[in-house]
Amino acid sequence: MKTFALVAALAAALPVAAFAQDTAPDGSKAFGFEPYIGVLGGYNSFDRDSKFGRKAEGALVDAIAGVNVPLGPLFAGVEGNVGKGFNDLNWEYGVKGRGGFRAGASGLLFLSAGYQWTDGRSSRGFGKQHGWVYGGGVELGPKDIGLSGVVNEAGPRLRLQVDTQDMKNLRPMAGVLFHF
Repeated sequence: MKTFALVAALAAALPVAAFAQDTAPDGSKAFGFEPYIGVLGGYNSFDRDSKFGRKAEGALVDAIAGVNVPLGPLFAGVEGNVGKGFNDLNWEYGVKGRGGFRAGASGLLFLSAGYQWTDGRSSRGFGKQHGWVYGGGVELGPKDIGLSGVVNEAGPRLRLQVDTQDMKNLRPMAGVLFHF
């Protein structure tokens, strides 16, 4: 019972702490609407246990668009992606919700969850794969990568992330986002 009371007290205090600040760690407003677009590249490798029925893999180039809502030192958001695959993969597309912490001078640490569709190359005997996607990653903003005097806080960010679809694949991605 004491553990439950402690967890409940911490859960109640977290939103209060989040809303107590006027600015985020990077000096921007603590509350607002932050849209972004970006390009990511990476690799997707499905296990034999996936809906493809055999191992499928290939490089990817993803275009993403989303929006973050800052909540003091925290944030929540949603993003969509469309990706062109190579080798065994043809197209991927999906939507995810994400949330996490604003970290450092202008960075983000996040977890995400959503739904992803993957279209395999039919000429190679692959059909379609779809399912829940989970992941996490980090975004490093201008101040974190040494560009504080070159661009403003809403400029480019480097993103590194890893996703998995129904725990049947690994999908590491890296790229550049532009917040505005």
